[in-house]
Amino acid sequence: MSTLHVLSHSPFSDDRLTSCLRLIGSADALLLAGDAVYALQPDSAPFFALQERKIKLYVLIEDAQARAIEIPDWAEAIDYPAFVELSIQHDKVNSWL
Repeated sequence: MSTLHVLSHSPFSDDRLTSCLRLIGSADALLLAGDAVYALQPDSAPFFALQERKIKLYVLIEDAQARAIEIPDWAEAIDYPAFVELSIQHDKVNSWL
């Protein structure tokens, strides 16, 4: 059973990303949306944590562009239709509110 984890809060304001990374399974995926894309700021602790885990990582392209965040080659940029597709492909969707 796989879960799509969706984060939308900045990793610099709380510990949702840390909690998510602790719980995410090998069949799961993580989608960064909204302010969560700030986790991809180069040389930041969240950036290194994501890079180190080597999980299936997706980033909403519109949110990254709006915040001038570059998406690294180890993450996949997606749009909203692809987000819907990802939601269908996984057994569960867990939004970290």
